[in-house]
Amino acid sequence: MSQEVHLQTTPEEIAHSFDEAPPAADISNYAFEDWVTLAIFWVMTGCVFLQFFTRYVLNDSYAWTEEIATNCLIGLVFLGSVMCVRVSRHIQVDVLYHYLPRPAARGMAIFVDLVRIGFFAYACWLMWRYVAIVAHERMVTVDLPRSIVFYSVMAGFVLMLVRSIQVFIANQRRGYSVLEKPEEFQKVEG
Repeated sequence: MSQEVHLQTTPEEIAHSFDEAPPAADISNYAFEDWVTLAIFWVMTGCVFLQFFTRYVLNDSYAWTEEIATNCLIGLVFLGSVMCVRVSRHIQVDVLYHYLPRPAARGMAIFVDLVRIGFFAYACWLMWRYVAIVAHERMVTVDLPRSIVFYSVMAGFVLMLVRSIQVFIANQRRGYSVLEKPEEFQKVEG
């Protein structure tokens, strides 16, 4: 077992570490849906905080905050999933690809991409039908149409479909996917 070595750091060294300029923030990797998701996240956070404050501090909670926060969470999940599709970060099992010959692994990766595209296309169609059925429902505590939530889910599926097509095209141009060479995608992150 190796022994850890801890060096003493003086307060002056810690203070001077703040003199260095912070690295430049690179926001070029973020897409439109990421910013919309961030905005929905902060609306949800504000509703949850307001619910907590009114319930435990004022002892008179607003009923609408829970419904709005729940609906924001639904939108957050589906729009946040778009980012996972765009950067190929959904849960996946890639161990089989390391043991298959390269042509077979490539064929399986193409098949997975096509199944993903088909799944999102089918989900878009299902959501379109579902929204048509429940389009006139209203929220319980706020007089707003529930279709806002359903349309955000449908928008998430449509964007996931578009992003999965873009990922498929990028994988074809590159000649491999994250399933075949996950180490190549780790380099992008850090």
